[in-house]
Amino acid sequence: MSYRVESLMSARLFVVPQYADKKVFFLSNSSGHLSLYAMKFGGSVPEPLLPPHIALQNPHLIGGLSFFVFSKLKKILVMIDKDGDENYQPMLISLDGGFPEPSFDNFFEKYRVHLGECDEDKGFVYFGAERRDIAMMETYRGDLKTGKLTKIAEYPFGLGVAAHSKDHNKLLLGTGYAVGDAVLYLWEKGKRKTLYGKLMEDRAEGENIPLNGLGSAVFSPSGKGAVVVSSVFEDTYSLGYLDLSKPGELERVQLKGVKHKGVGELVEAAHLGKDRYLLTFNIDGCSWVYEGVFNEKKRLMTLAHVLVGAKPLDGGMLERVHYDSKADSFTFSFSTATSPTQLYTVGGKKRNVVTRHTSEKILGIPDSLLSKGEDASFLSHDGLRTSARLYLPSKGLGFKGPRPVVYYIHGGPQGQERPDFAWFSMPLIQYLTLRGFAVFVPNVRGSTGYGLSYTKHVDRDWGGQDRLDHEHAMKHVLPKDKRLDVSRAAVVGRSYGGYMTLMQAGLHPDLWKASCDMFGPYDLLTFSERIPATWKPYYKIALGDPEKADERAFLVDRSPKTHLHNMSAPMLVIQGRNDPRVVAAESEDLVRELKSTGKDIELLIFEDEGHDVLKYENRVTCYNAITDFFAERLKP
Repeated sequence: MSYRVESLMSARLFVVPQYADKKVFFLSNSSGHLSLYAMKFGGSVPEPLLPPHIALQNPHLIGGLSFFVFSKLKKILVMIDKDGDENYQPMLISLDGGFPEPSFDNFFEKYRVHLGECDEDKGFVYFGAERRDIAMMETYRGDLKTGKLTKIAEYPFGLGVAAHSKDHNKLLLGTGYAVGDAVLYLWEKGKRKTLYGKLMEDRAEGENIPLNGLGSAVFSPSGKGAVVVSSVFEDTYSLGYLDLSKPGELERVQLKGVKHKGVGELVEAAHLGKDRYLLTFNIDGCSWVYEGVFNEKKRLMTLAHVLVGAKPLDGGMLERVHYDSKADSFTFSFSTATSPTQLYTVGGKKRNVVTRHTSEKILGIPDSLLSKGEDASFLSHDGLRTSARLYLPSKGLGFKGPRPVVYYIHGGPQGQERPDFAWFSMPLIQYLTLRGFAVFVPNVRGSTGYGLSYTKHVDRDWGGQDRLDHEHAMKHVLPKDKRLDVSRAAVVGRSYGGYMTLMQAGLHPDLWKASCDMFGPYDLLTFSERIPATWKPYYKIALGDPEKADERAFLVDRSPKTHLHNMSAPMLVIQGRNDPRVVAAESEDLVRELKSTGKDIELLIFEDEGHDVLKYENRVTCYNAITDFFAERLKP
């Protein structure tokens, strides 16, 4: 029996929920694209809150909150762009929904805006606003009650508001350069002082600054200190304490009550109120979330309750958790490799009251035919442990003999492929296994989830050692598995994964019978020119500066354009017209130039998408195009 991708997509998305006004507000693609909905606590028919022509963006791309509900003001602030162009604007609708109206007299019309910390009681919001004309990011506080905007700061690399005091007279501001190189400030009534790290402009030329990996930063119970996530004490990140009166002196916070085991990272810390905190871990790609109690005097965090990670909420990935102090409950979205997103609320004094609000399921495909995947981690060419998973077709599908391989490369490059049914990757992986392919999904060096040192491998080495990890897997790891036929292999990737797909096709053409690039940079020089102005300072540090002769030569060498004359297998290129990250011209240049040399290459452009494929009809077209393209060449 053959299965359709529409069956996998029959399960609607339910993500980034917030509990307010006795309802759960969330994003869903019930109408064929992402929009904002509400339902009664415990579940009900979702109520649309936005007009049907408005499509919202993937929350993973938005760089902040997608929306926030201010129930006292009876307003919702929603971040809206135009078909994936990522020029987000803060728009207001009523609590019952309606047509969005610009907030703050449309002040941000010429900015790309990101919604940060929100204070429902006071009606305060914090924005990061990217200029579109120059490389400058501005930080604002907005008062929704009065419509007043206050400019907090501006800086080429941005100064995000990590936390605010109860009276908003103190803010913790953070900025960063390359991954792991960050600075934390205290802002107090308009004055700033550095708490940890060193500003770029204060560094001597060539000065080596130790990486600190600063991430989350929140105020301590007394308000006299900050609890921060950093890599100072552990490469996989841990908690630290900063006395606000003693800048530069980070103290270790001991952690008690950890229940999880495995390889991973501390991802985030959030302040729930008084001495209570929320800690999120990524362990072997799966989410673990704890509620903890912090003893400020002893510098001790005791993890009191596991909210996510233990059964039945195990083996999957969280899509935001929202804490409501009045209800004293946590609402979140959760999915696994084989089960779609569901909305849950956890409450009760012992955190043992679990309410499931949704019952999404995949139609017409038995669970037994879906692939949970298996660990396929390996030692790479230089002995570095590389995490990976292998998804094989279910035996119940009846395929005989070794399976052709689809080699799936995640984006980022500082990203990670996780057991997450919410977005693009997992439905494609499952559909490929249903069609008879084995899908190999590595998290090679440069990925997040395995410590700062592992992530840093890719800085200024795009297409270098990480490319060799992929080559090693194809030549020396996968051939040992008799269930696989690596002589029939295709490579596919999105964003940086698309770039790596192009590099594989150009530098290792003998490994592949087909390839699919989804919005990957083709020429690193034109890519560097075409990205938004506010992104250029980061890429000059993390990738290379095209204005310096030696670095320009490096960018030429690491550009797929330099090597794709070697390509020997057919290639499918997929692109969103409105993509601001890897603009459509990159893919159009690629296809035009290779076609002119007689290469077998096809282009599929979605006119109403950006750096993703989100709309239902487009996703059906995209999944079928990729799978059919590989099936024709690999004959599963």
